[in-house]
Amino acid sequence: MTVHDDAVQRYFAAWNAGSTEELEKAVSAAFTEDATYTDPMADVRGHDGLTAAISGAQAQFPGFDFVPTGTPDAHHGLVRFTWDLVSRADGSAPAAGFDVITLAEDGRISSVSGFLDRLPGA
Repeated sequence: MTVHDDAVQRYFAAWNAGSTEELEKAVSAAFTEDATYTDPMADVRGHDGLTAAISGAQAQFPGFDFVPTGTPDAHHGLVRFTWDLVSRADGSAPAAGFDVITLAEDGRISSVSGFLDRLPGA
């Protein structure tokens, strides 16, 4: 597994973490302390901001998981990948998007630029 693949796996582990404690540990493992996350609905910095943004998405979509689609594309310290938000109950995927992450020297994510391709009701 490459450093890029590892970072993507840790990213999804954070977005799909169960308990608050699990989420905080996953965010610490995936992101640098001053990491930024920006998409059309959020613009946050640091572990607390990331934890709040992820918790908010989980509260908005209970019973859903963020699932990678396709194969990540990477070079240097950059990775881009696509994802679907998938219901555990029926497999529906009301939201989809792609993210571009920048990796720090230690392999953790220092920034995320997110783009939404499909939203519920849009």
